[in-house]
Amino acid sequence: MAVKKNRLGWIVAGLLLGILIAAIDNTIVATAMGTMIGELGGLDQFVWVTSAYMVAEMAGMPIFGKLSDMYGRKKFFVFGIVVFLIGSMLCGTAHTITELSIYRAIQGIGGGALIPITFTIIFDIFPPEKRGKMSGMFGAVFGIANLFGPLMGAYITDYWHWRWIFYINIPLGLIAFLLVVFFYKESHEHSRQKIDVWGAATLVGAVVSLMFALELGGNKYAWDSFVILGLFAAFAVLFIAFLLIERKAAEPIISYDMFRKRLFAASSAAALFYGAAFITAAVYIPIFVQGVMGGSATNSGLILLPLTLSSVVASQVGGMLSAKMTFRRVMVFSAVVFLLGMYLLATITPETSRTVLSLYMMITGFGIGFSFSVLSMSAIQGMDARQRGSANSTISFLRSLGMTIGITVFGIIQRNDFNIQLAERLGGSGENMPANADPQQLLSPEMRALIPRPVMEKISAALSLSVDHAFLWALLPVFFALLSVSMMGAGRMQFAQEPSPAQSRTKA
Repeated sequence: MAVKKNRLGWIVAGLLLGILIAAIDNTIVATAMGTMIGELGGLDQFVWVTSAYMVAEMAGMPIFGKLSDMYGRKKFFVFGIVVFLIGSMLCGTAHTITELSIYRAIQGIGGGALIPITFTIIFDIFPPEKRGKMSGMFGAVFGIANLFGPLMGAYITDYWHWRWIFYINIPLGLIAFLLVVFFYKESHEHSRQKIDVWGAATLVGAVVSLMFALELGGNKYAWDSFVILGLFAAFAVLFIAFLLIERKAAEPIISYDMFRKRLFAASSAAALFYGAAFITAAVYIPIFVQGVMGGSATNSGLILLPLTLSSVVASQVGGMLSAKMTFRRVMVFSAVVFLLGMYLLATITPETSRTVLSLYMMITGFGIGFSFSVLSMSAIQGMDARQRGSANSTISFLRSLGMTIGITVFGIIQRNDFNIQLAERLGGSGENMPANADPQQLLSPEMRALIPRPVMEKISAALSLSVDHAFLWALLPVFFALLSVSMMGAGRMQFAQEPSPAQSRTKA
């Protein structure tokens, strides 16, 4: 029996709240980072506050997705909410940066369950003809989180206290918890298989090793240091072991059978490349505005407003178009627009007006936005109920992995290019720059006021060119994303009378 309409609305509300607090968390925390470090100390360890969350979230995504296929969505969504709220409460009580990092890892475990399972439940409770609209709505949550996260973080930190950026999750999470517990009635008929313990262990180990290598390399340790090389070696060994284990596992965490399906394989590759390019635009546009145009970085959400709003619109449009044409046609259009937008961003200069930059951001955001809704739908298309959780979590995992690799690789490119350009323009001596200052820290209004105008113009020119080069290099993953979506085949949303997930997995 299908879910009743009055129940359906409450379920959707609970799912939206759950995914919102998970999606908005990192942006809020990033805004309050300076204040937290000022109170807790640990300037040399602040990277762990974000890294711990991301490591736990990424490692948990494919595992919880698979477990939800085996034992049901509801219990793992509830598990994710409970763990996330426990982590939030602990974060609010942290007295050191080390404690905060540990508690953020607990939050990340909860987030690793919430995000992929939410999208899977949507596919379970809605018929095919409504999935596009709902996927667009839930995909837009990520754009909204990027927009309002920094604004909320700045307001809460300035007028309340930074600890409330964690405490605010508790009432919202409790509402989501109650709505899902009381209104989502899932069938207890699930196929229980043997848990792939060794696959889970090697996957977690590989992700942790890679994340730490990317986060610490070039910062705390040199890229050619024993520690970083050892972490990359550990990642390679564990990942190879994971692939070998998955070949023989009775119920693998990530099934090779899914990748034999053309639509899923192409969607997965596209998610990886979209993530790598998207994070580059999201990170370096605010840096350009602050460092070249002299804008304020206090509310980066406002700087990214054109990018965010256009991506939200595109997420909705993509969901609706997928009900009328093939996934490939929708995503090829998306990738072409994304490619155009990134190319235009690579042409910006200190003379570029805010109006022109906003137009370029709108084009880029419109190209990005389709991926938030369409790739989740295309990846899960044709999968039975026992594979949907794993398929959706794999897409989420690969998108997050792409973002992590992208910000690291393009961050290295931009930073090195900036230092080279700066040395050329300032004669390698850093003349008239404050002693022992990091050039990128000189972009704050306070520091800029201390630098003579001719020198500041040279710094801005160097930064502008380095950001342009980062955007140029980011065209590569967008191009590979275009190749990936072009291989999606003729797959499209199926409206044939499939066994309704609402019938097989839920009851009124």
